[in-house]
Amino acid sequence: MNGKRTPLDLVRAEPGPAYAATFDGAQIAVLPGQTVAAALWSAGVTAWRTTCGTGEPRGVFCGIGVCFDCLVTVNGRPNQRACLVRAQPGDEIRTQHGTGHDETGEGRGDESSRS
Repeated sequence: MNGKRTPLDLVRAEPGPAYAATFDGAQIAVLPGQTVAAALWSAGVTAWRTTCGTGEPRGVFCGIGVCFDCLVTVNGRPNQRACLVRAQPGDEIRTQHGTGHDETGEGRGDESSRS
């Protein structure tokens, strides 16, 4: 051995067994420690938000929680950054359409709905 270590050696990555979550009603496998974005990518899902107005698909862009392209609804809570939120067993992950508030019954945040 030449003494060089690989990134796997450095982190000693030994994920535990996968558990289940759902994405838009379909079961996906999640490894312990994965973010929602990583779990979705692993399941072959690359877009999980649509933009307001045009409905363009979005997924991970920056991957560090700065750009907000990866917003998703997790367990009924809209606007969760998939690249930062760790997936948990049994999570219900849904595609977020626009602001996500129409799905939850919350106000849209415009001036007319503020008291």
